Amino acid sequence: MRIAALDLGSNSFHLLVADAHPDGTFEPLVREKEILRLADNVTRNGRIGEETAAQAVEVVRRFRTLAEAVDAREIVACGTSALREAEDSAALVDRIEGEAGVRVDVISGKQEARLIFAAVRASVVIDPAPALALDLGGGSLELMIGDQLGLAWSKSVKLGVGRLTAELVRGDPPTPADRRRLARRLIAVLAPIAMEVESLSPEMLVGSSGTLCALIRMASARRTGTVPPSVNQLKVRSKDLLAVHEQIFELSAAEREKLPGIDARRADLLPAGSMLLTTAMELFGLDELIGCEWALREGIVLDAIGHHSQADWSGEPRNLRRESVDDLARRCNWQERHARQVARLAVDLFDGTAELHGLGHHERDLLEHGALLHDIGEHVSIEGHDKHTAYLIQHGRLRGFAPDEVAVLASLGRFHRRGNPKLSFEPFASLPPARRERVTKLIALLRIADGLDRNHAGSVEGIGVKLEDQRVRLLIHATGDIDLELWGLRRKRELFERVFDLPLEFEVVED
Repeated sequence: MRIAALDLGSNSFHLLVADAHPDGTFEPLVREKEILRLADNVTRNGRIGEETAAQAVEVVRRFRTLAEAVDAREIVACGTSALREAEDSAALVDRIEGEAGVRVDVISGKQEARLIFAAVRASVVIDPAPALALDLGGGSLELMIGDQLGLAWSKSVKLGVGRLTAELVRGDPPTPADRRRLARRLIAVLAPIAMEVESLSPEMLVGSSGTLCALIRMASARRTGTVPPSVNQLKVRSKDLLAVHEQIFELSAAEREKLPGIDARRADLLPAGSMLLTTAMELFGLDELIGCEWALREGIVLDAIGHHSQADWSGEPRNLRRESVDDLARRCNWQERHARQVARLAVDLFDGTAELHGLGHHERDLLEHGALLHDIGEHVSIEGHDKHTAYLIQHGRLRGFAPDEVAVLASLGRFHRRGNPKLSFEPFASLPPARRERVTKLIALLRIADGLDRNHAGSVEGIGVKLEDQRVRLLIHATGDIDLELWGLRRKRELFERVFDLPLEFEVVED
């Protein structure tokens, strides 16, 4: 089923067209955004106004055309804060239906929070739980607390970044008086909420929406010197956000437009957004913020396909990562039997050589995920499939993985065949030296596991590892002819022997 979700927000209108799969996952096909700033007019005049209404109708008409061009079978459009409040909202909704042919459902703050949190828990790993999620729109702020089981509490307050900017920010750069006005408003609204949810004990903070994601991107770029390719699951500390906060308030909107990591069209909204974020982190006592790139539009899609979804993220939080890996692999028509065999052997090797490599559970999980994805590049071409694999992993929108973890998975895919891991491969080069050393160990293990299923027949039933004084010895349990697997092992052991400075020998044990 192909679904088009229209998020008619107070700052931006968004379109997401996605292919829904039988297991309840979906593949994005089309993404479009148009910044209309409805909240500016509604805050100042109480109305959307004729000029902006005409633009809104035209954008929805264009979105419908794009959706129909890719054969979307269902179009779901939801309006949020500005459409809830504007005096002329009903007229605009009727006009959109009459002129653009799209029926708009103006949803409540509670409905909006429910849909957003569904997207949050399907996009980031909520661990430790529960999480406090903030979605900062143009007209309202949605606050949500929940875990992988679902939403436990929510509140919608009129602290949208467009509203705050229009009402309280008068200088460019903002003046000390602007800062005081913002602080007073934010504390007056958020301090009682912080007291209300204290008993729920949120353990982590998640931020979604364009403004919060921009602030996360800016804080990361300031710390690392490079703009991250994604902020999903990306963690930033309050001290880095505070450094960006002070910079924002020193610059004019024109100067803020030039800062790395921001959409220039949001430059004037950043002071209010940053003030809200830093105030909230202080009041709720949370020192880290996790980015989430999914929001209302993804929640609309999930809600539309939920009645036949078989996906389950309600148990172990990190099941989300496995589901995301499996989803990408299926989209790439993976050789599932081979991938799962290589993953099983890689984990056995990891466990058997733990004393040798000294790595932990986190690296073990990444090795398993990387093994499941290592050959997906064959979906593009068998020739050079390692490069295709790396590209697909980088751009596969893996949920639940931080950008540095995606870089690890891409490096496993890129170098699982042969050669030395190279700094010319940007994801590998982006990792700190100590992390690159750990990833190289994982690549060495993955190559051995891949070699032991050279024939893609699953002939190796298991492996044992003996660490001896001057060598590593593999005990290979197999049935039938495994000459090709042994050839693959010999061919792929060079990196292992060099990394661990020990020869790798083997013995076949027939069961």
